[in-house]
Amino acid sequence: MPATSMEELVSLCKRRGFIFPGSDIYGGLQGTYDYGPLGVELKNNLKAAWWRANVYERDDVEGLDSSILTHRLVLRHSGHEATFTDPMVDCRTCKSRWRADHVKNGKCEKCGGSDLTEPRPFNMMFKTTVGPIADESSYAYLRPETAQGIFVNFKNIVDSTSRRLPFGVAQIGKAFRNEITPRNFIFRVREFEQMELEFFVQPGSDEDWHSQWVAARLQWWRDQGLTSDNLEAYHQAADELAHYAKATVDILYRFPHGMEELEGIANRTDFDLGSHTRSQADYNLSAHVDPNEDSTAKLVIPDPDTNKPIVPFVIEPSAGVDRGVLAILTEAYTKETLENGSERIVLKLKPHLAPIKVAVLPLARNKPEIVEKAKSIKNSLMATGIGRVFYEDTGNIGKGYRRHDEVGTPFCVTVDFDTLGRGDDPALTDTVTVRDRDTMAQERIAIHELAGYVRERLK
Repeated sequence: MPATSMEELVSLCKRRGFIFPGSDIYGGLQGTYDYGPLGVELKNNLKAAWWRANVYERDDVEGLDSSILTHRLVLRHSGHEATFTDPMVDCRTCKSRWRADHVKNGKCEKCGGSDLTEPRPFNMMFKTTVGPIADESSYAYLRPETAQGIFVNFKNIVDSTSRRLPFGVAQIGKAFRNEITPRNFIFRVREFEQMELEFFVQPGSDEDWHSQWVAARLQWWRDQGLTSDNLEAYHQAADELAHYAKATVDILYRFPHGMEELEGIANRTDFDLGSHTRSQADYNLSAHVDPNEDSTAKLVIPDPDTNKPIVPFVIEPSAGVDRGVLAILTEAYTKETLENGSERIVLKLKPHLAPIKVAVLPLARNKPEIVEKAKSIKNSLMATGIGRVFYEDTGNIGKGYRRHDEVGTPFCVTVDFDTLGRGDDPALTDTVTVRDRDTMAQERIAIHELAGYVRERLK
């Protein structure tokens, strides 16, 4: 079964080099984490799978990588300056600070006291200054979401690609939110990555497209290894919707701390493009135009039926990369009791997500001819483009197997004396032993067949 406690995952992640606390040698910086040697591979593989499914395998989506630093007027007109807030309370007893909606039974989570301040709004955006002078005219924001970079580039993309409705723009990138109380490991943090897609559609077709994207995103998460039993589509009630949303469906996952949002699919209507469009004579979107404060862009596109310019509606599937990594680690984490009574931990990751695809182990690391052959096989497998192939020279085959079980490596390849033709069976010359992570079954494979054998099973 999947991991049942966050402690199990935190221990594994630090022990095996997936995720470390940010600024750890100085006591840590709350709400920040660093991805280690294996974590960055898993994270990159997840992002690559998302990009492949949403950009390469579709004919109606383009990609974008917009700036993290964001003009303050972008976030003013998007509504973030006015509405991007969480309710905050302080504990007068221990001076700790909490999100009001996280406080249970009116008691402080740290000291248990009930002497709390009244909730007050707290804007979560990180503000910074641009240039040498710090004043009201020089500040900007670290973007709280990647979406606005897509909206303000809408005209650039349409003009440069000649796209027509329906089409989408995908982006993966960093976002920043000054969370009052980061919690649950990498689930709620202050610096994170998003995988967002804005899919522009003709008004009137938005509800059908919304349903299609909900189904597509649920299936994609299943393809990454999450089981239907741990996934749920939650339709937000009217009083839960964000200021821009007509409808939102949250994909919830059963994390160790409970059912929580993994991805949201929102029908944002024409709110964003309309908010950034300022041409009252034609679109009547604002009663007043300030040339210093308002955009002069017309973020419109021809209607497919009438060819008249319209502000399209947009469907937004938005997923957190970090939450995706946490969900995949949770689902893959498996404890097994073996026949001899010992226990092994194995990450049963989908092969395309595994940080290491194949580990090559020499039976004896003090035998130069075996080491040389193992490294040659490692290099030849790497040259096929299957992903990272790791040369494992711990010197103890059993420990090597256990290590790679624990980090999710699908296959271990062992090079021994038979490989070199020095064993008891000449027929085993130029063969290696391939061990399967999940079943622990071992199979003897000819070296010239190894690349095809592995590639077929990594699909």
